Amino acid sequence: MLLRLRLVLLSLGSGVLFLMLLCLGAQNLNDRHQVRLGSMRSAALPSGFLIGVSLVIGVISGGSTAAVLLPDQRD
Repeated sequence: MLLRLRLVLLSLGSGVLFLMLLCLGAQNLNDRHQVRLGSMRSAALPSGFLIGVSLVIGVISGGSTAAVLLPDQRD
């Protein structure tokens, strides 16, 4: 149980750290795109930021999935 908690906290912490670095790096990008979500559109964001957010979501979901699928280590 403790190993699962550490794995989830590590993936969340690294995801938040990547997101903060991504926000700092994406401030000076000029090429901005919009994402269409059905009939709605998102705010104009740099394409590198959109790709980086998908990477951060992948890191967090991958770490959480690994923690859930970790076999029990009962003595």
